[in-house]
Amino acid sequence: MAKYLFKSEASTWSWEQQVAKGDAGEEWDGVRNYQARNVMRDMKVGDQGFFYLSQADKKIVGVVEVIAEAHPDSTTDDERWECVDIKAVRSLPNHVTLADCKADERLADMVLVNNTRLSVQPVSDAEWGVVLELAGE
Repeated sequence: MAKYLFKSEASTWSWEQQVAKGDAGEEWDGVRNYQARNVMRDMKVGDQGFFYLSQADKKIVGVVEVIAEAHPDSTTDDERWECVDIKAVRSLPNHVTLADCKADERLADMVLVNNTRLSVQPVSDAEWGVVLELAGE
């Protein structure tokens, strides 16, 4: 099972909104970056990801699961753009900030640390374990 990180601005789509969608989940729509789109094209149902709040918050707050593989993004008629559907799995006991990630040498190669602008990104199994450790799991 592959791991990922999904970034959102709390003012656009918050963790609370994601949780409120329950098992029905929500499209991860509006992504207009080819690299991020290509990452979503690789996702499979059951893959998990971190839910990261960008902008002012800059912290990982929860875990999500892919519930639908890449399909046309309903927010555009442009066939180039696709998205996946995700549902909230659980909140993390402690939020893990971008500063926490940058301070931990085990995460030096993490995409989040090196490319903070990419809205959907892969996370290695080792990085996944470190973040969960930092979160208190």
